[in-house]
Amino acid sequence: MFTGIIEDVGTVKSISHGASSAILTIISSKIMSDVKIGDSIAVNGVCLTARTIKGNEFTADVMAETLRRSSLGSLKAGSKVNLERAMLAGGRFGGHIVSGHIDGTGVIKSFKEEDNAVWVEIGADKKILRFIIEKGSIAIDGISLTVAFVDDSVFKVSIIPHTASETTLLTKKPGDIVNLENDIIGKYVEKLLTHSDVEDVQDDSSAGAGLTMETLIGSGFL
Repeated sequence: MFTGIIEDVGTVKSISHGASSAILTIISSKIMSDVKIGDSIAVNGVCLTARTIKGNEFTADVMAETLRRSSLGSLKAGSKVNLERAMLAGGRFGGHIVSGHIDGTGVIKSFKEEDNAVWVEIGADKKILRFIIEKGSIAIDGISLTVAFVDDSVFKVSIIPHTASETTLLTKKPGDIVNLENDIIGKYVEKLLTHSDVEDVQDDSSAGAGLTMETLIGSGFL
């Protein structure tokens, strides 16, 4: 589990491609002091497992499914990546709940400066946009950000100077692909509201009723 608060901007030392997979070697100056083999590290928002560790670098396997669903396949030697170690149970929760299991990718449409901030407009598929709400949270390349605008084709976030200096987002250009992970709570709520199958439940006599808006309202949740 991650929070979307980026700890370091690392550098891809190399990427070795297999038939449909890859091995990444990443250099980091800030997070390697306590990283162990088997630890989870979010790389541009994608949860990867440290395979080997040597000094200030680690390697991680990237399977075919991850390459298909993320932007990691476009990385090359010298690429900068956002890095975050998995959250400790007693850590400060500065962002939002991020699983590192991205929902898909989006395309940067534009950047627009406004005083000390920069607006970033990103286009995405409707299957991703359906879970994005204004003032809700989204992870873009692993960065926890607040949605400031959304319609049926794009959404926008506003980047403060600290985020700009501590992440890779403003080093990108229009047309670049970014990894997107929706707020996990919205996805589970949608699943509960729209899916119910009495045949999948053996013992509950009330199974099949599902969670409805009426149930939520009657229980005081809405």
